[in-house]
Amino acid sequence: MRRLTIRARLTLVYGGLFLLAGVLLLGVTYALVSQQVRGNSTVTVTGKDGTVTTQQGPPPDADPRVDQVIEHTQQDALTALLTQGGIALAVVAAAATALGWLIAGRMLQPLDRVTETARRIADAPGFEGLHERIALAGPSDELKRLSDTFDVMLERLDHSFDGQRRFIANASHELRTPLTLNRTLLEVALQRRGSSAEVRQLGETLLEINGRHERLIDGLLVLARSERSLGERSYVDMADVVTHVAAQLGVEFVAAEAPTTGNPVLLERLVQNLVENGVRHNVPDGWVRVTSTTLADGRASLVVENTGPVVPRYEIPSLFEPFRRLAADRLATSGAGLGLSIVRAVTHAHGGEVHAEPREGGGLTVTVTLPGADAVTPTDPPGALNDALGTSNVPNDAFEASKRPAVRGR
Repeated sequence: MRRLTIRARLTLVYGGLFLLAGVLLLGVTYALVSQQVRGNSTVTVTGKDGTVTTQQGPPPDADPRVDQVIEHTQQDALTALLTQGGIALAVVAAAATALGWLIAGRMLQPLDRVTETARRIADAPGFEGLHERIALAGPSDELKRLSDTFDVMLERLDHSFDGQRRFIANASHELRTPLTLNRTLLEVALQRRGSSAEVRQLGETLLEINGRHERLIDGLLVLARSERSLGERSYVDMADVVTHVAAQLGVEFVAAEAPTTGNPVLLERLVQNLVENGVRHNVPDGWVRVTSTTLADGRASLVVENTGPVVPRYEIPSLFEPFRRLAADRLATSGAGLGLSIVRAVTHAHGGEVHAEPREGGGLTVTVTLPGADAVTPTDPPGALNDALGTSNVPNDAFEASKRPAVRGR
């Protein structure tokens, strides 16, 4: 059963109390008038000797019919008092209830403002909404103190997340320099002619470990960048990105036009992470398929599915957490455990949603939906996406082919 809103409950309480007070007032009035009419009726009597006296009730020689008329008149007056008073009470109670509804709505307007602000912050992609404040004006009452406390909480959260992002970005930048130096020294050492086989094997192992650390640092940088607020958005057709990534990694793809707006570099990283994740976690002679399309509501859709080991459904939510892997992959040396975390961060930063489902027989189906760009027209020439990504080695005719309704490739 759906509970009543606070406004409805306040209105019912206000109307109920008013009605109860009106009933009590009407009852007390009826009792007092009845006692006055029936119990305090006096009659003035003049004797034969000229004396004047007063007595309760009718005179002794009064006609009984007069008594009946008086009694009926009294009863009619009390009935009219009760009936007319009840009607007036009902009308006034209805008016008071309607007025209570308006007053309750007026008093709860600050709460509605707090709710709307909280909803905008929750619906904002990434952490873009944390800069908003309620800034409620008015007297320092309970609602004002509530909104001020909410603003203080938002300010602290904004500073905390901003400091966390800056720390990750700065630490990643600082760590890349010694890793690059280590890689250079190891490569120079391996080029020496007098190196023994053991030394070469050790150097190759160290290079592999160093490369894994570099991938980890790069992943942290992308993750920190993707969680920031997006600046300028540009037109991006996900079919271009799908064709570009699929051509590089040699996977099957179906590229139908799927326009959206956002950062082309981050969107390319999103698709690349999904495809590399599908290739890495696969079975021998397996396949990976990437599909882009436009949904009926205008949103851009990206689907990446692959064969692979069976993934328990309860493990799927943890795959999108940083440094989380399946139990079978925790001892693997490839990957930094940030691929799907970056996918989720980039998707949320663009105002989209990401969802994963286990495939029957093994593998995963990951679906990413992004806001459409129906009202935006592309201004970049064909192949401009390659320039933005810094990878102009993919022919432009592949991007032109992706503009067709559906393209299958391998």
